[in-house]
Amino acid sequence: MVFSFFKKQPNKMPERPAARPRPVAPPPEAKPVEPEPEALVKPLPEDLPDLEFTPGKPIPPVPAPSPSKPPAGVQPVPAPNPPAPVASVDFSIDDFDSNFTNSSVMGIDVDHDVDPLQSCVEQVVVLYANGQDGAARSLLETFVRSYRGVEGKRFWMLLFDLLQISGDRAAFEKLGVEYAETCESSPPPWREELPDAKPVAHGRGGSKIFLQGVLTSDSALPVDELTKLVSQKAEITVDCAKLVGCDDDVAAQLADLLVRARKQRLELTLFGAEAFTDRLNERLVAGEAVHEPAWRLLLELLQRHGTQDRFEERAVDYAVTFELSPPSWEPQIISGIKTAAVAHDPLDDAHYLVGELKGCRFEELPQIVEAMHQPILDFSRVTRLDFISAGQLVNRLSPIRAAGREVVIRSPNHLVAELMAVVGLNKQARIIVPKS
Repeated sequence: MVFSFFKKQPNKMPERPAARPRPVAPPPEAKPVEPEPEALVKPLPEDLPDLEFTPGKPIPPVPAPSPSKPPAGVQPVPAPNPPAPVASVDFSIDDFDSNFTNSSVMGIDVDHDVDPLQSCVEQVVVLYANGQDGAARSLLETFVRSYRGVEGKRFWMLLFDLLQISGDRAAFEKLGVEYAETCESSPPPWREELPDAKPVAHGRGGSKIFLQGVLTSDSALPVDELTKLVSQKAEITVDCAKLVGCDDDVAAQLADLLVRARKQRLELTLFGAEAFTDRLNERLVAGEAVHEPAWRLLLELLQRHGTQDRFEERAVDYAVTFELSPPSWEPQIISGIKTAAVAHDPLDDAHYLVGELKGCRFEELPQIVEAMHQPILDFSRVTRLDFISAGQLVNRLSPIRAAGREVVIRSPNHLVAELMAVVGLNKQARIIVPKS
């Protein structure tokens, strides 16, 4: 007789049904998972006697060995290390916004081949273009000591120009001594007068002033120079052949200067004023009480280069529009003022730009360039060029370059020339910088 050493299990494991294909149906509701069969087996005593089996009878299940004492001859398998607990991290929108930004700078591709010296130059000229002269000077004073010798010559030239424009002669001369010792070369000389304030000498011994483009209160240095010459009672020739227009502030200055010169019987000759007078006449409409200074300038120009009938017609329009008494016609004005055209004797055929160019659109530039055999834009009198003006200049010169014409930009200072290179103007024109 065979005795079973196994006690009756309290819960008999149900027999699993045979697998059958299931019809397609909606997924049943979730039910609690039944425990695995191993969970129903109670641990057995450690010392078990030999088991006997009778043929024809079912073989009882063999209990799993106790984990504390593995069977003989079997190497225990170490339990796998449990995974390290994951710390709970709370990602909030506030934390994300405090560490990241949606600025477009995040999308810039970093070029690891950028020349660090060029980056420093661009930083300086951008500051200067934005009117931050103090910051630009501070950086330049640092860079001329960081980049020694020929390598840093660009910084020396930029700083020389900045000191010249700001009028700091003591710092300029001190820098010249350091430059000579460091670069073993002669420094640039200090200029007593900036090119933008220096009158152009006329062939007959007098002074010649060029009025060109569209003059505004921000770029009226030639008008300021004309004021000085009138105060000195000098002989003056004013070249207006390339004057396109002016704002009311400049119109008031010019009108007052011409009246003053006429009353003081000064030698003041206007050349090429007919075209500008015609444009001004077309602009002013009777009955529209605007641009009163431009009306006074028109009447003064008609005194010199117009007929009496034309002058009196516009004088009546002025009186009706502004309810003011117009000036009277003076035949042949005075012998000291030359009303006849004089020979055009400019030093060259360049178009001069002057002063600080801020927010300039250069709308007249295509017409000026079209009329020139060799387009030359003279920047020797320009002290500053801002980003808006530089971008507009690129837009104006691009079609001219595409049409096959070469425009020369002559004599910009180093601060302006470096900015032109930053905006790509050197691809649209040939830039000639004076030798240092």
